[in-house]
Amino acid sequence: MTDFSDPSLFFNRELSWLDFNQRVLEIAENGETPLLERVKFCAIYGSNLDEFFMVRVAGLWDQVDAGIDARGPDGLSPTEQIEAIRSRTLELDRRLRTTFDGEIMPGLKSEGIRIATLKDLNESERAEMDRRFEKQVFPALTPLVIGLGRPFPYISNLSLSLAVMLRDPDTSTNVLARIKVPTELLGRFISIESPDEKVLVPLEQVIAANLGMVFPGVEVIDYGFFRVTRDADFTVSDEADDLLEAVQEELRRRKFGEVVRLEIAEGMNPLLKEQLTDVLRLQANEVLDSGWFLGMADLWDIVKLPGHSSLRDESWTPITQPRLLGEDDEPVDMFAAIRHRDILVHHPYDSFGTSVESFIAQAVNDPDVLAIKQTVYRTSDDSPTVAALIRASEKGKQVVCMLELKARFDEAANIGWAKRLEEVGVHVVYGIPGLKTHIKALLVVRREGEQVRNYVHIGTGNYHSTTARLYTDLGLFTADPDIGADVAEMFNVLTGYARPGAYRKVLASPDTMRSGILERIRRTIDAHLAGRDARIRLKLNALVDRTCIEALYEASCAGVPIEINVRGICCLRPGVPGVSENIRVVSVVGRFLEHSRIYTFEYGDEVEVLMGSADLMPRNLDSRVELVTPIQDETARAQALDALDRCLADNTNAWILDSSGNWSRLSPEGGEPRDVQKELRDQHLALAATTVPQMSG
Repeated sequence: MTDFSDPSLFFNRELSWLDFNQRVLEIAENGETPLLERVKFCAIYGSNLDEFFMVRVAGLWDQVDAGIDARGPDGLSPTEQIEAIRSRTLELDRRLRTTFDGEIMPGLKSEGIRIATLKDLNESERAEMDRRFEKQVFPALTPLVIGLGRPFPYISNLSLSLAVMLRDPDTSTNVLARIKVPTELLGRFISIESPDEKVLVPLEQVIAANLGMVFPGVEVIDYGFFRVTRDADFTVSDEADDLLEAVQEELRRRKFGEVVRLEIAEGMNPLLKEQLTDVLRLQANEVLDSGWFLGMADLWDIVKLPGHSSLRDESWTPITQPRLLGEDDEPVDMFAAIRHRDILVHHPYDSFGTSVESFIAQAVNDPDVLAIKQTVYRTSDDSPTVAALIRASEKGKQVVCMLELKARFDEAANIGWAKRLEEVGVHVVYGIPGLKTHIKALLVVRREGEQVRNYVHIGTGNYHSTTARLYTDLGLFTADPDIGADVAEMFNVLTGYARPGAYRKVLASPDTMRSGILERIRRTIDAHLAGRDARIRLKLNALVDRTCIEALYEASCAGVPIEINVRGICCLRPGVPGVSENIRVVSVVGRFLEHSRIYTFEYGDEVEVLMGSADLMPRNLDSRVELVTPIQDETARAQALDALDRCLADNTNAWILDSSGNWSRLSPEGGEPRDVQKELRDQHLALAATTVPQMSG
């Protein structure tokens, strides 16, 4: 009997994530990608990697420092993972630099956007940069000398700096100084406009060219650029008397986390590099030699340049879902539409504003709405949805906001909203001790005659108007009594002191999610062994959970065909003879970030379709509050299955995973090109052109 727990059957979680970031890089490397989109994917790659080191690599170093030899299903120790991550990161970094320096920068120059170092400037441009330095940059600098009784200055997370070696001509004493590059104040680039082109000079280059003004009277021997990454993960005790205050304190501490990565720009003097490593008390494997431009995430400054539409993807404006299209641009009565039958929206193809935000707005203004309850994990700084909750409270409705303070890197924004909501009387709660609340749910309780009806929105994505234009997410509107009762019960668990009962239709973690998924995998096995058609198809962001993977291996061995569309991490090893030869794994990485989760299980004539907030990861199944709901309406099910079919058929923006861990990009190879995101845009445009408006409310 096959041992499904054999470490050779699992890919490492962290290395699999780096494979995902490689797929992001490959879009930047693709010469057919519009030029500014290539710049965007360079920035995404860099931002992804920053967060990976701040959280995942920092966690591995914590284990090493604590002497914990925690090994995952793949069997690698923390030290082995750190070494493998370093090697892989350096390899990918070289590819990124080759593409950016050798292809993207020359391409931008030919289009009138020139990224230049000081040596690339002509005499008049250099004079202009010197003038700009004196007037704009110099007043914002604070040089700090190290040594001579002065401690090494604190270097904030992800900050770019100059290390400068100085010599006092009178005493022949050498000292080291540090200058922080004030990108938060001045941006990453200083620009010069001309009729023919825009010249962008990185701010650190301008500072380096004027070090004589910064350090008058001493000799500048050498300088180099560097950037530090700190441990930005933290744990807040749920026993804290005031969770809000505890999170605020941890946010302050985040700035002072341990350094987990030191990036050194090419050309730095080895002695200068050695001094930096020593004063930061780093090991050699925490230092990464990089190219001339550090902090690729700052390339967003170029992506956001106005104009240059020919260098970008064709713009996309989400359409109003046909069921929500009223006459003469009037909004439909969403309550009547949802009562009639469930509605599934698919962002960013369907508009977030005319669906979710319109639903909330109608609930706020409807005198028969008694209560609005919503979970908030991540939201925008100017969130219309949270602002609507404030208006609802001011109108006297019962409003509950389950706000997750510990949503990583959105803590500060959520703290701000929590304070504003509490000031107007909204019942703000922070969830269940020991668990993050990741569920995406909105409950509207409405009086209708002598009864009360629950209207529910359950999503795969956050209530965030910006990401709703960039991420692919599903949202289900339903007035199904059982689902409504399940969601109402979950809110009572989140806000009160109760244990959940047996949910009627939904799966919820940490109580029933894993067991529900395993039960459905078992049913497909039984159906197949009974001679009925059986199949499993999954679309998710990450597949990590060992128990679920082993169950999928068992199903494969039984002969059940399995297709998995995973955007990011996949620890399952497909195509292993006798174990997973019936499992196919593909990944779509394209213009929009694939974020929706769809689970389908086929048992003969029965097809079960579920969607929700959870991936198959231990954190989602064990330490988060998650919810997955069945899609029951036939039209809505068909929509979800159609999107899944197209994802699995994509051969333009898709990669396939083999048993060795290699991801190979698919291509039409003379056949019909399939691009799920283009197909869904075209489909929605066609629907918009042929749809007759519904009766307005």
